[in-house]
Amino acid sequence: MNMRPDPAALGVPAPEQPRTLVDTGLTGTMLRDILLKTVFRKSVETTREISEAICLTTGLTQELIDQARDAGLMQATGTLHAGSSGEMGFQLTDAGKARAGDALAQSEYYGPMPVPLERYKAQVRAQSVKNIQITRQLLLKSMGHLILPDNLLDQLGPAVGSGRSVLMYGPPGNGKSSIAEGIRAALGDNIWIPHAIEYAGQVITLYDPIVHTAVAQEENVSELRKVNRRVDRRYLLCQRPTVMTGGELSLDMLDLNYNAVARTYQASLQLKSSGGVFIVDDLGRQAEPPQKIINRWIVPMEMGYDILALQSGEKFEVPFDTLVVFSTNFHPNKIFDQAALRRIFFKVLIDGPTQAEFLKIFAMVAKKKKFELDEAALVHLLKKRYPEINNVYANFHGVFLIDQMIAACDFEGLPYRMTPELVDRAWANLFVEEVEIVH
Repeated sequence: MNMRPDPAALGVPAPEQPRTLVDTGLTGTMLRDILLKTVFRKSVETTREISEAICLTTGLTQELIDQARDAGLMQATGTLHAGSSGEMGFQLTDAGKARAGDALAQSEYYGPMPVPLERYKAQVRAQSVKNIQITRQLLLKSMGHLILPDNLLDQLGPAVGSGRSVLMYGPPGNGKSSIAEGIRAALGDNIWIPHAIEYAGQVITLYDPIVHTAVAQEENVSELRKVNRRVDRRYLLCQRPTVMTGGELSLDMLDLNYNAVARTYQASLQLKSSGGVFIVDDLGRQAEPPQKIINRWIVPMEMGYDILALQSGEKFEVPFDTLVVFSTNFHPNKIFDQAALRRIFFKVLIDGPTQAEFLKIFAMVAKKKKFELDEAALVHLLKKRYPEINNVYANFHGVFLIDQMIAACDFEGLPYRMTPELVDRAWANLFVEEVEIVH
């Protein structure tokens, strides 16, 4: 379904709808071939149905159909469709089917007409993530559910607001992933994402429903008339994207993905994240060493563009407009050289909570899970158990321990109430005792 959002409700300029076929920026051959492939693959017949499928206006779609009819590639079916306001139906001729087959043999892409790369670059500049003004209030709102050190936002705020790369490091289990997600939430507004882009006659699919969340809004007819334009249907209004990867990240994910069977391209993860956030979680757990991963990002982070390559070997530039957030449990000096660290603009330590902060988290989790706390059991936890690990607290401890105690209560048929015995049972699962296993 093609959604037509209200341009007045947007925070970024909407791409203008092409008024003529020349305005699409595509060659006549590409327009014709995608039309024929779409009709062939989707079995759409009326001008309205075809228009929705290829994401052009009904007027431009009818013009394409007329050109195809003149070339003997399409013909009217001679029947009116009652469910489509009495529209005439169209179908491919034998010559049209042959041409569609030839075009599909070159590329299986069909559906929405692509946007030329140069025009997409202009749209990226207009909706750049660097144009967003991040304030303390926005970050507090997006991370209000987290218990954070008082000075963390002092460091994090300027990093996010600059639109530059951020490295968050510190011991595991202290909320680096949650903070990264909070950064995305702080961005807030929506941007325009094309279904696909075109370069050198090749179509690269960009819109990905896993990465991009489309926003449906009502069309404001009066506002559209006032600005005397409509939105280019080849774009979808989406939330600013978030790409989150972890240990599964490999360098080939940052390049174009070519399907040799379908002869189609899919955009790289970096390109899909344009206008949003790219989060590399658990840096240091990937197959490639962290230094090699960072080296792949150096040009994009410094220059604001990335270099991709087609199967032919031809290289070309695509915009890189992404807030990159790296998260690692390792100290930066142990996994990067100084040249790499210099290129990561902000380095933010995410340390474990103090005892007071831990107790706040513990109480908040207990309240949410309706688990009754007990002073004697808390004293037992703090005075007997935590000294065993040198009183080192982590943000995940509260959730882990309470979930363990709830599981024990469910098994034993006990009320949800903290006891020293339950604390000991939960603690035994938090850490694995060092014992020699004889094989």
